Amino acid sequence: MFRSATLAQRAFLTPAYVRLRLEGPDLVGFDSPGADDHIRVFFPHARVPDASMEGIRSSPNREYTPVEWDATEGWLDIDVALHGAGVGSRWARSAPLGAPVGVGGPRGSMVLVGRPDAWLLAGDETAVPAIRRFAATMDDHAVGRIAIEVPDAEHDLPVAAPPGVEVVQLHRGERPAGAELSDWLDALDVEEQPDGYVFGFVAAEQSIVRAGRALLLDRWTGDPAATVVKGYWKRGTAEYHAPH
Repeated sequence: MFRSATLAQRAFLTPAYVRLRLEGPDLVGFDSPGADDHIRVFFPHARVPDASMEGIRSSPNREYTPVEWDATEGWLDIDVALHGAGVGSRWARSAPLGAPVGVGGPRGSMVLVGRPDAWLLAGDETAVPAIRRFAATMDDHAVGRIAIEVPDAEHDLPVAAPPGVEVVQLHRGERPAGAELSDWLDALDVEEQPDGYVFGFVAAEQSIVRAGRALLLDRWTGDPAATVVKGYWKRGTAEYHAPH
């Protein structure tokens, strides 16, 4: 379903991470059942000559995970990592409040059934909305690990998790995006595999796929049905979208 909305609020959570609130009557009834859901957000120019539904639909677009929403009041929050000069980053930084925007989806939601015995969630800034949503589904007795890769301490993105889930912030410094997270995944060996049924989610720059699969499917011999490993973005390719 395609919905029109406007930019209502902008809040910087770190110097390079911004939360946008989109509002509009079309967002009444919006829902996102899966923690890893993607919506496609359409970004018209600030002075879009055609603010009709079709005009917005033809605008440049990118994919994001819904953070919060109110299906009764008609608003939706998304978080945008400001890395590079892509259309989403530019719009998130500078679009005026009231600017038109379009929202498509989500579709094909993956909803977890049952309770994993342990969790392994890892990603960079772009994966934090999904990781936070997965963490919000954990019960008080959940166990596991969460790793978030960011440039440095100023850019840390906390994740609320139960006491039995270790949360670490990995600082890549000047290293390429994904390198620090890949090293962290590579350092987890067979002896560190949790007991029982492990749900694994790894998402970051496309190069993370090798390290994520090597850990979850090879060393830990996990269940592919309980394993999600994605390149959410690809270095040097602004048009890349994560496969659903």
